[in-house]
Amino acid sequence: MTKNIMIVGVGGQGTLLASRILGNTVINEGYDVKVSEVHGMSQRGGSVVTYVKYGDAVYSPIIDRGEADIILAFEQLEAMRALPYLKKGGKMIANNQKINPMPVIIGAAEYPENILDKIAKEVDLTAVDALSLAEQAGNFKAVNVVLIGVMAKSTDIPYENWIETIKTTVPPKFLDVNLKAFDLGYNL
Repeated sequence: MTKNIMIVGVGGQGTLLASRILGNTVINEGYDVKVSEVHGMSQRGGSVVTYVKYGDAVYSPIIDRGEADIILAFEQLEAMRALPYLKKGGKMIANNQKINPMPVIIGAAEYPENILDKIAKEVDLTAVDALSLAEQAGNFKAVNVVLIGVMAKSTDIPYENWIETIKTTVPPKFLDVNLKAFDLGYNL
């Protein structure tokens, strides 16, 4: 059986590191893994989407509408944009952080209100204040690993295997912060 996970956020939030941690962890579990990264204007704070598919045999990295088992959303508006990709009975884990896109910054649009409340009425949503947990771990940039920790708890992959992957994937100078961030998410 194939698992389909979408990671969505904006440039600079660490979605690519999160997808590497996820991909490396499931590879270490012996699964066939395909990862596809779609960069919008990521350098300018635009959307970044990563598809991670794993199972006994995976032939395509692309996740179509209604196919994602889990959506890991690093930002509220990105959670809303990704919602059509979640399958019936799927799970969304969303950071409650808001990052204004360029149309909002320049006054051409307004940031939608109550996004997570609306999503929670439609799907199984775990909303997380990942920014506060990352700051508690020692670095606001560890939001990505907090969210991976929250997601990891809902998988059948043992805790120790996630920790081993983080140790081999994260640069040593950021390891302690990221291990704390993972634990804070995992134990939420």
